[in-house]
Amino acid sequence: MGIDFSLTKLFDDLPTLRIVEIGSSPVDGEPPYQQLVDRGAARVVGFEPDAEACRKLQAQGSAVATYLPYAIGDGSAATLHVCQSPGMSSLYEPDMEILAAFQGFGEWGRVVDRRSITTHRLDDLAEVDSIDYLKLDVQGSELSVLRGAQRKLTSTLVVETEAQFVPFYKNQPLFADVDQELRAAGFLLHRFGPMVSRVFKPMLVRDSIYSGLSQTLWSDAVYVRRFTDFAKLSSEALMKIALVTHDLYRSIDLVALALGHVDQRNGSDRLSRYQRRLTAP
Repeated sequence: MGIDFSLTKLFDDLPTLRIVEIGSSPVDGEPPYQQLVDRGAARVVGFEPDAEACRKLQAQGSAVATYLPYAIGDGSAATLHVCQSPGMSSLYEPDMEILAAFQGFGEWGRVVDRRSITTHRLDDLAEVDSIDYLKLDVQGSELSVLRGAQRKLTSTLVVETEAQFVPFYKNQPLFADVDQELRAAGFLLHRFGPMVSRVFKPMLVRDSIYSGLSQTLWSDAVYVRRFTDFAKLSSEALMKIALVTHDLYRSIDLVALALGHVDQRNGSDRLSRYQRRLTAP
């Protein structure tokens, strides 16, 4: 089965995807949606409160990618805890008792600076008119971001968020809290990314502090608008769901479901075209 193709190669009339990324620092490399941007299939508004990281992103920006130095949350004042490792910086204070139990995290999570900031609600930002695909990597602030975007979430189609199972920060909301918020907003969990584990000190596996073993710590969780509501969605929304879930996640059965609803409404043959492409030699 050949699934390694872009839906943009099969359908030339796809609507432009509106992507919002909260926490755009490229610490993990190129974002998973970059190829869609490169193909002209998506526009991005990204937010990164770290000034230096935001400047780098702005230098790489384009007519279809805008990056702003805002901390996104519930609109309240907050303290940014700047950590030794930029990827650990958070509006929550690191829980050193937990971090110290694992290789590396006690050092990476050490706070080197504290900055008073004001967060911004997505619902209040004119720079974001609407969201199709929302990606969150905000080190504990996922719930605050979602609660500050309740109006814009009503038309959002896909959300990818970091799902934390063990709190790295004091009073940090965990996966169960985020899951309840997203289900209340009309989403269902679609899939997890790889589960990330680490070994407890003092053990090492293959002499690497990055190796995992028994303790699962986090993953990425993908949420999609309820599939039982697909019949209520517009054809444009369904095509956007198909684009995201095929190109980013290769969820071919969910893509087929969305395309089938489009065909039933419009008398088109998108599903059969998709199935033929999947089985092509």
